[in-house]
Amino acid sequence: MGFEVSGAAYDRFMGRYSRTLAPQLADFAGIKAGQRVLDVGSGPGALTTELVARLGAEAVAAVDPSATFVEALGERLPDVESAQASAEQLPFGDASFDAALAQLVVHFMADPVAGLREMARVAKPAGVVAACVWDHAGERSPLATFWRAARELDPDVRDESELAGARESALAELFRAAGLDDVTVAEHEAAFRPASFEEWWEPFTLGVGPAGAYATSLDDGTRGRLRERCRELFPDARPAVAWAARGVVSG
Repeated sequence: MGFEVSGAAYDRFMGRYSRTLAPQLADFAGIKAGQRVLDVGSGPGALTTELVARLGAEAVAAVDPSATFVEALGERLPDVESAQASAEQLPFGDASFDAALAQLVVHFMADPVAGLREMARVAKPAGVVAACVWDHAGERSPLATFWRAARELDPDVRDESELAGARESALAELFRAAGLDDVTVAEHEAAFRPASFEEWWEPFTLGVGPAGAYATSLDDGTRGRLRERCRELFPDARPAVAWAARGVVSG
């Protein structure tokens, strides 16, 4: 999948976008002082950092299945309780948090409904579960240009449009299947814009996520053709958009 990479590599690839989404997701979830909040699939800490700024490190916990990301998070935010764990097996007791958030994570859960149910389990009754995922199917993600070029060169390539929640209404459907109440949805826009093609392209060579794994799997010639086709399509002027959903835990 391409997530056993350094925190710095993730920052250069997706962190530049996720940092702009983090305050929007925290606002959407209604995060406020006095709460205790869990960041599920924290990566090296984009959303965790936003939560700490609002709540203080002692009120935030974070988990991620990647050992390298948990290590990076521990170095950056040493006072945050962090652990290596998947969304489907959270190492916390029932009703431990006021809210559980997952930014750009539901796409990659082995069982998204089970993962969201676990997030609901560790949240208090009437607590909040919130998540956001890229609109890959609508080609409004930061990776849309990359996958458009890849499909032109290889029609059989498996892009990210079929990932969980990647289509309109799909994330809300997962929330409802997980038993969450009062599900509401929103669109969040990532404000980051690469200043040049090179700034946009270089992180794909770091092997992060499905796109990075695909790019680094190619031989030099094929990767070069992909790069040049991406250059021809760049820039994609449309904003990068994430679907967001928020649900309430049954009381």
